[in-house]
Amino acid sequence: MNKRFLPIAALGLAAALGLTACSSGSGDGSGDGATNAEGQTLTVWIMEGTNPDSEAYFDEVGDAFTEKTGAKLDVEFVQWADAHDRFVTSIAGGTTPDVAETGTTWTAEFADAGALAPIGDYVDEAGLGDDLVEGLVTAGTYDDELYGMPWYAGVRSLVYRADIFEELGIEAPTTWDEIVAAGDKIKAAHPDMMPFAVPGDAEFGVYPWVWGAGGEVSTLEGDEWVSGMASPESQEGIGFYTGLATEHGFSSAGATTWKETDVLDNFAQGNIAMALMGSWTPAAIVEKNAEMEGKFAATPIPGKDGGIAPSVLGGSHLSMFETAENKDLAWAFIELMTTGEFAEKWGEQSGYFPGQTSLLDDAIASDDPLVQPFAQQMVEGGGTVPVTPTFGAVQAKKTTNTAMQAILSGQKTVEQALTDAAAEMDEIMNGN
Repeated sequence: MNKRFLPIAALGLAAALGLTACSSGSGDGSGDGATNAEGQTLTVWIMEGTNPDSEAYFDEVGDAFTEKTGAKLDVEFVQWADAHDRFVTSIAGGTTPDVAETGTTWTAEFADAGALAPIGDYVDEAGLGDDLVEGLVTAGTYDDELYGMPWYAGVRSLVYRADIFEELGIEAPTTWDEIVAAGDKIKAAHPDMMPFAVPGDAEFGVYPWVWGAGGEVSTLEGDEWVSGMASPESQEGIGFYTGLATEHGFSSAGATTWKETDVLDNFAQGNIAMALMGSWTPAAIVEKNAEMEGKFAATPIPGKDGGIAPSVLGGSHLSMFETAENKDLAWAFIELMTTGEFAEKWGEQSGYFPGQTSLLDDAIASDDPLVQPFAQQMVEGGGTVPVTPTFGAVQAKKTTNTAMQAILSGQKTVEQALTDAAAEMDEIMNGN
């Protein structure tokens, strides 16, 4: 079974996923449980920092929520760094909030723990199934039940120095060979600039090269997860990516330990010509260096011979917890946040894309070189890592990053590093 990527056009949520979630109440947000909730309070956890104007935003949301339901909204902002441990502790103690923002790689874990309430019936009855971003639906689905309502997402694409490309007569690359050709020209003309940054501690920048070559991270075969990281396709993809540094000299030895934040800082300083970066980073680049405004653009990540290589969708769901006493009320809040006016405002304020495909229309139609390519990447080439509670342990172990650093530092060949990574991934994901 491969849950990595499906095109938006294939989305038929109720039919494709067979959602039969049971829930209390009607699920349309208009039953007595949602509209006659005066005197009740809904507790919500939201991650801090995604939206710089979160408090003002939730003041407005709270007013609208109270007007609609009669209930009060109690929002607590939680630091991302502390959130996972807080969730685990609250699940163990039965003190979870009614609704919370859950990162896309956490939803399956919390569902597996029995902490989340399925929301498939609510989604179906609200008529939202065909209007949700598929990658977020996949990440929010566990054992054929939807537990995470798509809220917002970002995706990584290829960001490049448009001014340098124009100077050298280079078009945005659409194949891997074109990436190399562009890098060679930049290296010759600007020897002090990194043509393509290859960070060793940035996991989500690795998988597009696996998928772009036709490989897989891990797939479920029967009851066993089988890593595809050591397959010939994956070796070719990661070999190409690391080879940009080790063979072509487009990156630097220092980048072996870089995180995505290091790429962002160096791109903003004008040290990098091409890199995989998130849709949320353009504003940060200009904030760090106003002189960069208008000097860079984005394009979808190329597959080996063309097309779009899938890129990991990063973002969040809104999840309903089983401890919520009034699940109709919890759904009313989730629907208010993830659709329509408030979903649009969150995207505008945070720089992320909404979880509804209908709200992406303007972005897809945009001619903004820092908007449309990311929207296209998200809709046509958005992917997910394996949806299983155990993949978080793979990330905690830094299995992929360790392999990348071993290759970039010359400690292991591509084959050795990926064979070791695949074995470790299988061991962790199958609970051995």
